[in-house]
Order: sequence, then structure tokens, then C-alpha cells
Amino acid sequence: MRKPPIRKAADMTEQTVQPWSILGTDPAPAQAAPDPDAYWEFDGGFALVYYANSKFGLNRPVIFADGFNAGRSKPDAMWAHMETEGDYALVSALRESGRDVVMLGYEERSARIQDNAEVAAQCIMRAAQERRGDTPLAVGGFSMGGLVTRYALCKLETTRMNHQTGVYFSWDSPHRAAWIPISLQALAHYLKDEDGITEMSDHVNSPAACQLLWRHIETVDAVPTQHQQRTDFLRDLDRFGTWPTIPVKLGLANGSGTGTGLDVPVGSEMLKVTGGLHPYRTTTLYAQRSGAQELVARLKRQRIVNPQPAVEKRTDGLPELDAAPGGTLRSFGIARDQLAAGGAVECDHEWVDFVPSVSAVAIRDLDEQEDVYADIGSLDPASSDLDEFVCSSTNEEHSRITAELGEWLLDRLPK
Repeated sequence: MRKPPIRKAADMTEQTVQPWSILGTDPAPAQAAPDPDAYWEFDGGFALVYYANSKFGLNRPVIFADGFNAGRSKPDAMWAHMETEGDYALVSALRESGRDVVMLGYEERSARIQDNAEVAAQCIMRAAQERRGDTPLAVGGFSMGGLVTRYALCKLETTRMNHQTGVYFSWDSPHRAAWIPISLQALAHYLKDEDGITEMSDHVNSPAACQLLWRHIETVDAVPTQHQQRTDFLRDLDRFGTWPTIPVKLGLANGSGTGTGLDVPVGSEMLKVTGGLHPYRTTTLYAQRSGAQELVARLKRQRIVNPQPAVEKRTDGLPELDAAPGGTLRSFGIARDQLAAGGAVECDHEWVDFVPSVSAVAIRDLDEQEDVYADIGSLDPASSDLDEFVCSSTNEEHSRITAELGEWLLDRLPK
């Protein structure tokens, strides 16, 4: 990310609010990705290929598609995510089991899912053509990558292309949508309107974000709704069959399956700007509460000249998704860190739900409170769109690699 500008305000001595995106900064990992055994280039993306045994070449490939962010996929970050950042070295485990690892990246991670699915389709077909053995492919991805590969396999089947895939998997993918608090979306657009701090607003309004989010607002005063781009994506996915029919379909959730949510009191203050000279002092964001006309954000840009009243953002009838069981993001903590450059900011609850467990295992929609907080273990597994799924023992960071999930997946890959 480029170095953020320091802006001068006409009625303040200095403003130093830092720009950020939904997922925060995109820092370089401590360890660079090792040189791959093969590097594949595609129209719109690339893949890093690591053989289990260089003598045999591509023999038992497993394709992992990258998730959502801004800009080009970063090989070092892709490697670190799978090998060093979690508590389970997934790349090593795969290669030790005789499987080749194919890391699929995109030229633009925030592009439409349909567009990046074309990249995935190229990768799948190349792996099918270059594979030397007869073990079927395993194809999937992390977060949005699970939707990208799902769409790609569906389209390949509809167009009668032999994708040779025996297992499809998704790792904390938002099959029934993801959640970014309306309060944070409103803050993003408010910062853009007031001071031209555009990064987070642009990220929220990117094509992929519009397709992933259950409820979305393009501007501060917009009513939270399903974005037209999500509607179009779901229509296109349905046109290609909704789910691939040939491979076994597996789903992994970083969220708990017990219905136990996060320790985030509904309606509580999640973030409050308290610094005496902060240009956004008194701005306050609240945890989502169900009900009518619930206050989720009070946004205030302090001005000596031509002061304006605070903007209040309210919601109607939304489930309490901030605290829902699921894979989590440090959404409010990220916001606090970036706002704190301008002065003191309080944040009692940094982490909130991003991919509800019921969405990751495709067993319930997000419209009703009781569905979002469902005890998945008590539901009929056949009500999921997946053939088999697993939830984490506790609510963990979104798409984090753990031994619990990693070993479960390895046990179910093509033999």
C-alpha cells in the first residue's frame, strides 16, 4: 500500500487519519516464498507449483485459490498463510503425504468472482493436462477462493470440460455471504466524503466485496441491502448449476459449530474516538443489535468553521452478526489502529465475525437470528449443500490454518 498522505485541514492543525482496507494493511511476511518448481502464467493470474517429488513432476495436485483483498495476489503472503502463520505447516504436510501444492493467485483480488473463476478454470485444466498419474485433482480455496473455484468447476461442467477433479473443498468460504459491520462500512464512506480518505470505501465498494457481503452500503446514507452485483453473481452461479456435481464437496469452517458466539455485547460501544484534538473525536461505533432503528454508528467530523451535526447510521431488523459464531476478523482493531494516528481511540472489542459458521458450511442463510446462531451439530447434515463439513472447536481467525482443520482435509483428499 502506498504511503498515506498527511492532509492539512482548514480548521484543524493537522489530520493524520491513516487509510486502510477491510483486511487492514498487507504487510510483507517475515519469510519469502521459496522458488517454485514451476510457475504458470494465465490470463489474469498465475500459479506457484511445488512438487512433492521433483523426480515425478506433477502427480497428485491440490489447487489452493487465494482469497479476497486489494491488488495482485502476493506469493510471499500466500506461502506464509499456508506454511508459517498458522499452527500447522500445511504445505509441508501436503508434500510429505505425496501431494503437489498449486497456489493460485490473481492479477486483481478484488475483481468479480466470475472473472477470477476464469483464471481458476485455466489452472484446473492445465493441472489436468500436466498431471502424470491417475489420481484425481483436489480443487478449492481459502475464503473467496472457495467461491472462485466452485464457480469455475460449475462452469467447466456445464460446458462439458473434463476437469478431472475428485474433491472440491472450501476453507472458511462465505457460501451464504460474509459480514462487514454496517458501522464500519458507514465510517469508510464518511471518511471518504469528509477528507478524501478513499482506500477502505473503495475496498468495500469493489466488485468482489459487493458480491461477498450479505448486506452492503455504497454511501453513508444508503439502506443496507444485497448489492446488485451479488444478485448477478448468484444468478450466474445458478445458471451453471450452483454446485459442481462430479467431485465430493467438502467445507471447513474456522467458526464454532455449537452456536456459541463471540464475547461481544450487542449494542455496546465497539470503537470511540476520544482524543481531544482528533478530527473525528466523539465518533462512536456500536455492536450490531437486532431490532428497528438500531444505532450502529455516530459519525462526527469536528470543524471550527461551518460545523455540521453528527451523522447517525441506523439499521432495521438485522441479526446480531458482529457476535455470531464464525471465522473472525480484527475489523474494529484495524480501524482503531489507523484512526489512532490522529489521537486516542478506545476499542474494547477488536474482533468480530466475518464468515458465519452456517455460511461456511452452507447449511443456513443469514436472514434470521436463530439461523445465524444455530447449533450446527444438532442440524441434519443433509441440509447442507456440502457432502461433508467440519467446524472448528472454537471461533478462530478467518481462514487460519490449524491442525484440527488441516488434518481433517488431508484425510479426505484423493488417495
